[in-house]
Amino acid sequence: MPAPKLPVSVLVVIHDPRLRVLLIERAAQPGFWQSVTGSVDFVGEPLAEAAAREVAEETGIVAGDALRDWHLANEYEIYPRWRHRYAPGVWKNVEHVFSLEVPEGTPVRLAEREHRAWQWLPLREAAAQCFSASNAQAIEQLPRRLRREPG
Repeated sequence: MPAPKLPVSVLVVIHDPRLRVLLIERAAQPGFWQSVTGSVDFVGEPLAEAAAREVAEETGIVAGDALRDWHLANEYEIYPRWRHRYAPGVWKNVEHVFSLEVPEGTPVRLAEREHRAWQWLPLREAAAQCFSASNAQAIEQLPRRLRREPG
C-alpha cells in the first residue's frame, strides 16, 4: 500500500500568449477536465519544484524559469471519492496556485495513466469546462494576474 498523500498540492494554469488555456482530462474520470494538479511528494518539497515536476510528469512540458507563483492558497474539502488516498481523518487540502506561459503550439505529451486527452481553449471556455471551482476561478483570474486582456 502506498504512503498516504500529503494534503498540500499545486495547481498550474498553463496558457499561451493569447491566454488560451491547456486543459487535460482525467483518465479515471472521463469528463473531468482540469489544469495540471498534484500533491507535494514529501514534507518540505518546495512548492515551485512540485509545480514544475507535476507539469513535466503530466504534460511533458519543461517549466524552466517561466513558472509564476501567485502566492495564493485555496483550502478545500477533499472529494470523498479521493479521501482514501490520505491519512485517516484528513479531509482538507491546501492548493497553491501557479501559472505557466508557453509558446503557442507547445507540444503536449500526456501521462497516459493519469490523463486521456488535452485541449487548448479560450479563457472563458476553459473556466467553464473545469470540474473544480478553484481551478475555474484561477483561470478567470489569469488576465488580472498577468495584467493583460485575453487576445
